[in-house]
Amino acid sequence: MKDWPRHGTITGPIVMIGFGSIGRGTLPLIERHFNYDKSRMVVIDPSDADRRLLDERGIKYEQIAITKENYRDVLTPLLTAGEGQGFCVNLSVDTSSLDIMRLCRELGVLYIDTVVEPWPGFYFDKSASNATRTNYHLRETVRSEKRANPGGTTAVSCCGANPGMVSWFVKQALVDLAEELGHKDPMPTTREGWAKLMQTLGVKGVHIAERDTQRAKSPKPMDAFWNTWSVEGFLSEGMQPAELGWGTHEKWMPDNMEVQPEGSGCRAARYMLQPGANTRVRTWCPTPGAQYGFLVTHNESVSIADYYTVGEGLDPEFRPTCHYAYHPANDAVLSLHEMFGQAGQMQSVHHVLDEHELVDGIDELGVLLYGHAKNAYWYGSQLSVEETRRIAPYQNATGLQVTSAVLAGMVWALENPESGIVEADEMDHARCLEVQMPYLGPVKGYFTDWTPLHDRPGLFPEDLDESDPWQFRNVLVR
Repeated sequence: MKDWPRHGTITGPIVMIGFGSIGRGTLPLIERHFNYDKSRMVVIDPSDADRRLLDERGIKYEQIAITKENYRDVLTPLLTAGEGQGFCVNLSVDTSSLDIMRLCRELGVLYIDTVVEPWPGFYFDKSASNATRTNYHLRETVRSEKRANPGGTTAVSCCGANPGMVSWFVKQALVDLAEELGHKDPMPTTREGWAKLMQTLGVKGVHIAERDTQRAKSPKPMDAFWNTWSVEGFLSEGMQPAELGWGTHEKWMPDNMEVQPEGSGCRAARYMLQPGANTRVRTWCPTPGAQYGFLVTHNESVSIADYYTVGEGLDPEFRPTCHYAYHPANDAVLSLHEMFGQAGQMQSVHHVLDEHELVDGIDELGVLLYGHAKNAYWYGSQLSVEETRRIAPYQNATGLQVTSAVLAGMVWALENPESGIVEADEMDHARCLEVQMPYLGPVKGYFTDWTPLHDRPGLFPEDLDESDPWQFRNVLVR
């Protein structure tokens, strides 16, 4: 269809852990954009459902589950076979990102993942405190490792669509907003510079505002959870506590909100004693306008709030509020409603809708920067399933936003191989978006005068803060 650019050469083996919807979608992007020895690539997954895609390419496959007991024995010989520098692409569930990352850095192997994933049992451990079941806690395990072992071989943590791509969108949105407001200083080059820019521009917070309108050809049956990406991943994060980066402009917090304990890390986030996938917030996306989203915990909610903090601790000089505000595909909304209606008992069938089962729709995923002099600015991708079918196989629009971010993260790691452990916020957003843009459909920015106080019916009393529309008090649906 076109001459795709080659972004670099992977000189050692490639080991992909996990071959679900994201692994399948990432494979053709690796084939298009890297020079590598196909005979030295191996895919590991406990399921052989899509082995055909590997067999027809002559790619080695190992049907095995990576566990806490076997990961070193299984991965070490694969990652160190032959000459050159290997690359571990971890796209799995129920494997410890931190442990595999440590192993890769010990071996001098490049590493990337899309989430800080724990070993099995973490998400639904009834003996664990809610504080330790948060993404804040998971992130701090990786940040602690970064502090203890700075520098060294690059390991890119949490580099999918979100977390990942949306952090690059935040920086580009700040650049756009600065231009719109007549801010003349050059683009920042440090974390402190970016944080000061956000503060100077008057941004109070960021919604990761997403609307998935992809529609299936057939209706969802009972006792089935349908989604446009990993069902297991969505259920795991959806049953974690609702969690958000907590901004300095906030004047109120819910009665069931908790603060992370002293000595636990940056303390940029707080959490609620209720599941994120059953917590609604008000937000805005360009196509639907005002909408409800679910306040599902994500790494970027914490990392963005942390990255843009001026000062330290619970009471810094400046910190933005940041959280996910996710309206998934309608079938996923119905699936959540069914699951929570039966006291959280999960359906017996888990199914990811592929590109052939979808009629139409887009995944509109962006960042809504709010509270500044222009009120609010959404910047993001409006990728359709139709365009996805045209430009990349084995995935829907949601998947391509993730897999193309994995591609961009791999390119950045190859070009910066001794950068230690990094999150998307710490990477060159312009370079990463340059790699990713061909796969994102229309990428646009929209200013809006909408606030969470708009369109209230006024039929019932509400506990609002009308002095500041962008208080979490007004965003949270109560």
